[in-house]
Parts: sequence; C-alpha cells; structure tokens
Amino acid sequence: MVLRFRLGLADLAATYFACSPLQETVLSLRMWTHPGQYPHGAAFEAMRPAFEALPAAPLLRALIASNKYVPDFLTPRPSVPFPDFRAELAVVRAFEPARLRHEFAVTFLPHDRAVPPLLASFADRPAELIGDIADALEQYWTQVLEPAWWPRARSVLHADIVHRSRVLAERGAAALFADLDHRLHWTDGVLTIDRNWGDGDQDIRVDRRGLALLPTCFARGAITAIGPDLTPSISYLARGQGNLTGPVDPPPAPQALEQLLGAPKARLLALLQEPTATTELARRLGVTPGAVSQHLAVLHATRLVTRARYGRLVLYARSPLADQLVGP
Repeated sequence: MVLRFRLGLADLAATYFACSPLQETVLSLRMWTHPGQYPHGAAFEAMRPAFEALPAAPLLRALIASNKYVPDFLTPRPSVPFPDFRAELAVVRAFEPARLRHEFAVTFLPHDRAVPPLLASFADRPAELIGDIADALEQYWTQVLEPAWWPRARSVLHADIVHRSRVLAERGAAALFADLDHRLHWTDGVLTIDRNWGDGDQDIRVDRRGLALLPTCFARGAITAIGPDLTPSISYLARGQGNLTGPVDPPPAPQALEQLLGAPKARLLALLQEPTATTELARRLGVTPGAVSQHLAVLHATRLVTRARYGRLVLYARSPLADQLVGP
C-alpha cells in the first residue's frame, strides 16, 4: 500500500520542518508498552520508576495500540517550527468530543478488535476523557520527560533539522526525501510513502496547506497519520540516536590540531560532527557548560565554528575551514 502526497510548486515552497515536544511525548509512550525496540531503551528504563509513580500511567499506556499506533488527535500538526508544549496541548484539549469515538475506532479496531476498556469506559463522557488525557500527558511531560530527557532529545532533533535543511538547500527536494527514509520516493511532484497501515492506496493533494516534516526519536521509519482525514505531515527517524544512550566518547582530535589550538578546543571541534547545543557538548565532554561556552566563543571569533538560533536553542557547527583542519 502506498500514500501519495501531490505537491505543486507552491506546496513544495511551503514545506517546512518542525520539532514537536507533544509528538515526542505521545510517541515515547511506546517505550513503556514495547520496551527494547528502540536504541535508547536504557535511558527510559532509568525513568521507569518516575513513570510508574504517575497516577495516570494506566491511562497513558492505554493510548498505545498493540501495533504501536496512537490516536491522531494526540499529535496535531505543529503550525510553527518550534511550538511550545502547552500550546500544542491546548489543541488536544480543544478536540471535538463528538469525534473521539471515531478516532479510537480507527486506531484500535483494525488490529486490537476493541477499544481498551479504560478508554471505552468513558464512551458517554468523551469531553471528560479528553481532559483527563491532556492532564495525564502534561503530568508525564513535566515530571518524567522535561527534566532529563527533553534537553538531550531536543538537541538531537534540532541538529537533524539543521542537517536536512542543508541537504534541501544544497541538493534539492529529491535528495532530501531520499535522505529521510527508504520508504519515501519523490517523482514528478508526487511524494510516495510505502506503508503498512490504512486501507489501500490513497492520494492526498496538499493544496497549499503546507507539508510538515517532523523528526522523531520513536519511529522505525517514515510515518504519517492513520485516519482517513490525513493532514499533510510526515514524521521520520531523526539522525544521531546514539547521542541519547548515555556518555559518548569524543572522537580523537588530530595531534597537530591539539598543538595548534590546545586539547579542549581541538576536542570540541572533533565532537562537532553535527550542529550541537552548548549543554549537550558539555554533557558529552563531562565539563561545565560555562567552560564549553568560553572555548566556543574563541572558536567562533576565529571563524572555526558557526552558530545559529533554532527555537530556543543556539546550535554550533564547524565551519568549512574547521572541517579541513579536523579532516575526514
């Protein structure tokens, strides 16, 4: 089965990347129902006691179907590239209660043959259930994900967007889509996604609604909505998943570069294989963010690194000159 997004020139021009904390919160629930299927499972096992202590943990687990699908209304397409979590959650809270039964039917019935009992028990109180789900997601975000997990994940997701944007600018749309995932194919204004969900082939005209591309830490390949009213968005596995698993040994810096710049700055350049935030660099190097900032300031002043703001993060990257100094 395939899904075809038909994009005109205006649609392609309106294609944008977004980093959704709500999507990552919802999709991360797969870590509690299908552990061991993602490379950063150890980090989530360390957070399991905090998750299990949540009063709403049973409700959160119930939102994941046996095949790992989630109801589409829980992951609304971001309207801006770097949305605030609570602004996204407000969209969930405003979901029309009369549509909830259909959302659950599309998510659970094709594979599980029944809506989970905990969700079905609210069949005559959909507005109450939507509020309870939103409250549970906010509690999960605040107490489990936001303190330790999100800063690292956000750095990975933003770095992925920087990389993909560069691919699009330097090599065009065909190269971008091919680089995202092997399930995606771009030919003559049609973006095709091979899929194993939904009923048969479908064609979607983007019709100037824009196509959102969202990196995620919780997918095995490119995915999109499962319901019949598909929004023009595609989520794909972000690069750099290894950076979420724990301490990372920095790659060795060339000895000559250490002699030129000193060991700390040379190690920083060697580590900047992709755009990275100061706090993440400090974590990987085992030093304080203040120490990293001082070295980055010197490297930036000497034009060996560039910096750019993405949402609330400032990401640093090696300049072309630094790439030559570090070598392959």
